[in-house]
Amino acid sequence: MPTPNPLRIGVSGACGRMGLQLLRLVLQDPTLRLACALESESHPMLGRDAGACAGLPLANILVTSHWEAAPDVLVDFSAPLGTLARLDECERAHVPVVIGTTGIDAPGRHQLDRAAIRIPVFSAANMSLGIALLRIYLPRLAAALGEDVDVEIVETHHRLKKDAPSGTAIELASEIAKAIGSVASDFCHGRQGMVGERPHREIGIHAVRAGDIPGEHHVTLAIPGERIEVIHRAASRECFARGALQAARFLAGKPPGLYGMKDLVVA
Repeated sequence: MPTPNPLRIGVSGACGRMGLQLLRLVLQDPTLRLACALESESHPMLGRDAGACAGLPLANILVTSHWEAAPDVLVDFSAPLGTLARLDECERAHVPVVIGTTGIDAPGRHQLDRAAIRIPVFSAANMSLGIALLRIYLPRLAAALGEDVDVEIVETHHRLKKDAPSGTAIELASEIAKAIGSVASDFCHGRQGMVGERPHREIGIHAVRAGDIPGEHHVTLAIPGERIEVIHRAASRECFARGALQAARFLAGKPPGLYGMKDLVVA
């Protein structure tokens, strides 16, 4: 029996790796309904049925460049320029938006802040529940280890990922930095040559690109004589898609504002 009043989800970047995963989950969830499947105006999949694109039965929703009827919530995993263009559309139509796109620059982040004055905006570089918990507890661990703690972050992703380091690695580093008195200028992106002794409060960040790895983050917190290592591995992109849809449910009905995974975990 269909669920009354299912949440109408729009998927932007619908034919990308994350978009296709979102289509599968939305189309197979009776509490959700696919409102639109959006791609760029030049995308070769325009005009195809969204269900067929996702390897499922026909959904009777075509991949288009613009929606005909606004969704209850738009979920966007595309590219920074495309995401910001969709954000403008959402702001004009008063549609809440969940953004999982990485690599958005500082002016783009300011655009998110401005949009959040008028609509609910949920933005996270990583939609996994596990990473959300690491953002809460790693800073506490680092602070408890004291001012002599050394922090190193190694992130590994698939060979097709365009930005480095990952947005998740930067977010983890930023949260830890606030807890131990470091700032962004203390971040060290790789090392080569005679770099000398490790500076106090430095946070090392290193990017690996290989194969089809969905995502892995390895954080080392070390003090003289001992260390703590925390590893988060995403087995597939499904965890990110499920997190994004959980964020969409959370965002529906919320007042304007900028929300993130911490809000979702606390809620």
